[in-house]
Amino acid sequence: MPDKHLSTQFDSELNGVSSRVMELGGLVESQIRQAIYALAQFNADAASQVIETEHRVNQMEVEIDRELSSIIARRQPTARDLRLLMAISKTTANLERVGDESAKIARMVRSIIDSGSARALPASELNVACDLASGLLRKALDAFARLDTAAAVAILKEDDLIDKEFDGFVRKLITYMMEDPRTISASLDLLFLAKAIERIGDHAKNIAEFIIYVVKGADVRHSSIEQIESALK
Repeated sequence: MPDKHLSTQFDSELNGVSSRVMELGGLVESQIRQAIYALAQFNADAASQVIETEHRVNQMEVEIDRELSSIIARRQPTARDLRLLMAISKTTANLERVGDESAKIARMVRSIIDSGSARALPASELNVACDLASGLLRKALDAFARLDTAAAVAILKEDDLIDKEFDGFVRKLITYMMEDPRTISASLDLLFLAKAIERIGDHAKNIAEFIIYVVKGADVRHSSIEQIESALK
């Protein structure tokens, strides 16, 4: 991922920690896929597997953070090297939070199954948002591996689609609750589930912003798409 560095050992360490981040990303992606399957099929066993994976995700985040701290202490990097290590640290934290959201989805799926309202609510309509969020994270990890700013901007734009799916789903849930008050409890579970999916998209967006930070040294978290595109010219 990083450019060739003057220090071969430092270059090797950067590649090593970058590979670990991609490994964590792969693990989190599998969590999302399993959570989507649990939601689509209302499968309690699949939901339990997602929750069990959470411990491994948390452990990997701690290991990567420890490795990053060691590299910074020993190498005392500056400029782009330091930005890259900071971005890796923040990306790792965001991936861990995606794992948390996936586990949250799994717990909610189990709650909905236990409530007996699974088939009476439009949970299947969340599948589109799930696929969008999962795909966005995959694109973000690929763009981060290549430090591709053009791909990063495309990801920032695509996050809006997930937000629109969330807004539309909320309106439908409100209709269900108004028509049948007995669905309120399970509907609230679905509402929080939809929010968890939206948050996965937000974390993918954060990773895209880190790419621009590494390459351009610019913090674009509160910038419009137009401002970001202008800064990249």
